[in-house]
Amino acid sequence: MRAFNAELSKLFSLPGIWLAFLIGAFAPAVITALDSIVQKEEIIAGVSTRLSEVGYIGLALGVQGVIILGVLAVSSEYLTESSESGGGAQITTSLTAVASRLHFLLAKAGAVTVVSILLCIVAIMTTVSTTYLILGEYAPAIEWPRLIGAVCYWTLTALLALGITLLTKNGIIPLAVLMINSSVVSFSVLLYKVTKLALYLPDRAGLEMFMFTSDTPFTGSLFDRFHTPFTGGLIMFTWVVVIFIIAAIVFHRRDVAA
Repeated sequence: MRAFNAELSKLFSLPGIWLAFLIGAFAPAVITALDSIVQKEEIIAGVSTRLSEVGYIGLALGVQGVIILGVLAVSSEYLTESSESGGGAQITTSLTAVASRLHFLLAKAGAVTVVSILLCIVAIMTTVSTTYLILGEYAPAIEWPRLIGAVCYWTLTALLALGITLLTKNGIIPLAVLMINSSVVSFSVLLYKVTKLALYLPDRAGLEMFMFTSDTPFTGSLFDRFHTPFTGGLIMFTWVVVIFIIAAIVFHRRDVAA
């Protein structure tokens, strides 16, 4: 428990963590606001086809906050401290304070999990409020299973970012790749043109937990529902576990002498 509390304390002491909170809490609401305005115009015109996805699109695209969180949790350990502090890296102090490397990783993963869940709950509150504020009586009913799926998606995405950063020891590559993949160009979309195995990538499968309902207008495409929410979550969870195990093994062999 002391290791877990220490990891929470380290997370909240990072300057960049407040950017993660800001993006995670309000980016989904901003995206939802823009989408809701468009949807309201379409509803009035009688051409709305994706009302059920309003709000959830914001949660899908606004996941960058927890990506930053997962990356910072690890990359901050490898930053070189000032000369006044000895010029070393935080990882040396962390591994000295916690005897077991596994306990250290579990404590860090636990801290990221808790903060990700709380951040997603805040994002859901701002997103739902925005939806009802703009759409009013047209706002879709709250679907708790889908909201729980969104929380799982955010949490697993944060852990995925943590695991990949642990492998690279550098935050720039995983941060750039994951943020581009979740907001600009999805690798799942690109690979789907080559093989349907793209449907089993973690980001695409994870979205099934709360996106791609039967109301989607993208019939016969990547955006159709392919997995059940449970199966999609299980696939993404499996990816996270595998990457975390590989990262833990590499971390132990690489930093055992730290």
